[in-house]
Amino acid sequence: MSSKTRIVVLHMKEIIYTVAFLILAILLGILIYFMFGPGKSQTTSAKGEALYTPGVYRSSLTLNNNTFDVEVTVDQDSIQSIELVNLSESTTAMFPLVKPSLESLASQIIKGQSLDTLKYSTDRKYTSQLLISAISNALKKAENHVNSPPETP
Repeated sequence: MSSKTRIVVLHMKEIIYTVAFLILAILLGILIYFMFGPGKSQTTSAKGEALYTPGVYRSSLTLNNNTFDVEVTVDQDSIQSIELVNLSESTTAMFPLVKPSLESLASQIIKGQSLDTLKYSTDRKYTSQLLISAISNALKKAENHVNSPPETP
């Protein structure tokens, strides 16, 4: 009787090891599916087209008869830089929040590559909204492949 017991125990160990390895293999398969499966986000559109036409795009702003530009530089898939151009000293003196607001917004936009999740303080609310609108207009020009070619600096 004891010899049959030993044989059953050896077979039971083999079954336990086999089940354990099968469970590990299934978990590994699930992990690989979630890491590399079809749910991964696409960096470009479904047809493989570029998100933007590479170039430098500008949008003008006017504050108290002082005009300056917000300049957005993009490559095919991302926003590279956002700057103020043609900003006079008198405009900077009259509207001191414009430059720091744009610097804060630009760093968030370049980091997140989106205008959707921007955060700004309440004391810069209207300035920030004005700049976001100008940046959005420049990005619309970048997305429009036919009607607006990139400007040269």
